[in-house]
Amino acid sequence: MAPKRDYYEVLGVGRDASQDDIKKAFRQLAFKYHPDRNKEPGAEEKFKEISEAYAILSDPEKRKLYDAYGFEGIEGRYTQEDIFNRARFRDIFSEFGFNFEDLFERFFGGGFGGFGFQEVRTGPPRGRSLETEIEITLEQAAFGTEMEISLPRLRRCSRCGGSGAEPGNGLIKCPVCNGAGRIQQKMTSGFAQFIRVMPCNRCNGRGEIPKTVCRVCGGEGLENTKSRFQVKVPPGIDDGEYLVLRGQGEDGPYGGPPGDLYVTVRVKPHPKFIRRGLDLIYETNINVAKAALGAFITIPTLKGEKMIKIDPGTQSGTIIRLKGEGINRSRERGDLLIHINVLIPQKLSKRQRELFEQLAKEFEAEETPKKRFHDYK
Repeated sequence: MAPKRDYYEVLGVGRDASQDDIKKAFRQLAFKYHPDRNKEPGAEEKFKEISEAYAILSDPEKRKLYDAYGFEGIEGRYTQEDIFNRARFRDIFSEFGFNFEDLFERFFGGGFGGFGFQEVRTGPPRGRSLETEIEITLEQAAFGTEMEISLPRLRRCSRCGGSGAEPGNGLIKCPVCNGAGRIQQKMTSGFAQFIRVMPCNRCNGRGEIPKTVCRVCGGEGLENTKSRFQVKVPPGIDDGEYLVLRGQGEDGPYGGPPGDLYVTVRVKPHPKFIRRGLDLIYETNINVAKAALGAFITIPTLKGEKMIKIDPGTQSGTIIRLKGEGINRSRERGDLLIHINVLIPQKLSKRQRELFEQLAKEFEAEETPKKRFHDYK
């Protein structure tokens, strides 16, 4: 067995990382290596490794022990159920849209007592989860929208109904596992002998096989189709966030449950606004006269144009905040931040130059310090 890696190294954070940094790192890695999304070899073990690291470092008491004594400070002190706090993991996986109980039952052994050992499940396997992307405008992201997407996916065979058997022939008991759906493999290490239980590779864990395979799906129970979906995008969604459509992935073989569909949302850059969280930023230019005297100007918002007041003496770099005119998400409301740039003219007409020269003389007169009474002594 390979030695454990340092928990901080696993999550890619420093030892001075805050709890928010640790949670953010785990969210990114867990989404990347989630076994329903990542089918690369080693993804499942990577997912378990980062989950264990997060379980320790997200708990202040366990993190303190780990920082002081390393792995020895954790091993023997806590049970696996103590380490894998159900509430903490349930909360973070609910943010992903992942099924928390199903996930740990599949990969950590039905609860937490069997962390690191996969529970062998019989019956039809779950279908593959799918990923796709949609692109929307900032306005659609702000107010929500509904879009239709189309993508290929495996669906239950229209001829055999997903059984994999030619209609009228039915299923028979699997000759390899004798209907149990799983087989045992003996492994020896030194003087110890281990028995590994795994799904039967002949029937894929269901305990039955077709007597005669379906001529449409070749016994797989699935066929390629083109599917259309209506995706509802909620108001306030940000670029890079994703939606989870439960059960809209590929159907599981032989009547197994379907996977999910993950839809990543991409928001197009806006020609006028820059988004920062729920706030919007808009830059506008005014001339020196308006900055000095004050004025009313018209600026765009997501709901249409709006007139705002520029106070006399406004300086370049001033920010005017319009409450509630940014992105609204659930009960949170963002603002529109208007950055004022005062433009200094580079070329002047003869009349403008005369006026500025006259103005400069008046300013110089005001700036000349007046002598005080004691200066004459």
